[in-house]
Amino acid sequence: MRKHLLGLAVAATLGATSLAAHADALSDIFTQGHIDGQLRTYYFSRLFDASTVPDASALSGAALINLQSGSFGGGFSLGASFLTANSFGTQSNNPARIDSTLMGNSDSVSALGQAYVQYQNALMQVRAGYQYLNTPWMGQSDSRVLPASYNAVSAVFKPASGWDVYALRSFNWKSRTSGGYYADNLYYPATYNGDAMYGGLGGLPATAHQSNGAWALGTSYGVAGFKGQAWYYDFFNFARMGYLEGSYTLKTGTGFDPFVGAQYVDESGSANNFLVSNSAALFGVPGTSVKSRVWGVTGGVIIPNGRIDLGYNKVGSEAGAVGGGAIISPYTAAYATDPLYTTSMIRGLVEMGPGHAWKAKVTYNLLKNLQVIAAYAKYTTQYRGNSHDVYFDVIYNLGGYLKGLTLRNRWERSVGGWNLNPGNKPFTYNRVMISYQF
Repeated sequence: MRKHLLGLAVAATLGATSLAAHADALSDIFTQGHIDGQLRTYYFSRLFDASTVPDASALSGAALINLQSGSFGGGFSLGASFLTANSFGTQSNNPARIDSTLMGNSDSVSALGQAYVQYQNALMQVRAGYQYLNTPWMGQSDSRVLPASYNAVSAVFKPASGWDVYALRSFNWKSRTSGGYYADNLYYPATYNGDAMYGGLGGLPATAHQSNGAWALGTSYGVAGFKGQAWYYDFFNFARMGYLEGSYTLKTGTGFDPFVGAQYVDESGSANNFLVSNSAALFGVPGTSVKSRVWGVTGGVIIPNGRIDLGYNKVGSEAGAVGGGAIISPYTAAYATDPLYTTSMIRGLVEMGPGHAWKAKVTYNLLKNLQVIAAYAKYTTQYRGNSHDVYFDVIYNLGGYLKGLTLRNRWERSVGGWNLNPGNKPFTYNRVMISYQF
């Protein structure tokens, strides 16, 4: 009888302990979680020298709130990001005078930027749901008030120190001006299937089939002064892309460290490609297939408080290919957020088509919290003619009680570039960007 009562007592104690453990685990989800985010106020202005084209501008405030739960179940956690932007009633009644790339044409837009479940341990991280991606040709493109995000399954594995292996499958995405997730990309027209997706390259008709998303495999490795990465993307029904990039920095111990780098892109696509089947004439040149070959080199020196970069890229001409050999980049085209060495704030060879470009850039920290960037890029292209861009960027990060507050002004003037600048006249783009990170 005593043994029976003792058994009941032990069982009751273990049950109570188990319930307490579950309660503690549930409590940890909230007590060990955290919240962070950004508040942003941006004012963008497009100033055209062409008298037939009105200047355009936009003002927007935005809040980006990120929530991350504590760990439960041996490595699981939850994450979410809430995004909202508002023009405060400043949008012009004339759509032609609105810089719709900032937040679209409406007065407000809200979205769920992230909502995912994640599993993580010392060797891997797997994430499923709405999420930000950070890969060379599929990323956040975060130069507007709201970043782009993807409905995807992604994983990163860490076989050894400095070595990462990536895999992802995306199904649809949310552009920088969209309030929801859609099966399209930047080659679809604005407002395709109700998506307020502004700022893309376009080319497809409104009747085009929906996108099936993409999958990608990649790896990166870094040791001493070497960094390298290799990626394979399959943008379903658009292009298959291989991308290689590597760089080496010589550590001299003098404060002046020279570096060199190179990159290569190889793309292909069959005749059932959406750009082919819809006769999308990128740069006025339709094709029977997708084919693109791109290479680039960079070099420069890291100096005390700054660095100097020189870059060159070449996009080869391909007879019979869409855009005459244009780079097909469904999630950066017209966003100018690709990884090519010569891409400017406004555009690059993805937006310009076959040809070559070079770019020089100087980055210098004048003070502890003040950084200045100046750049010059020259483009010589087959279908967009010759053009050049001059760029200045001033970034001031406040400290003390205002730590987290950043004041930034990006300015670029583009001259030339037929069919990009209206009337082939100069075009100036100014971006005032104020953000507070908490």
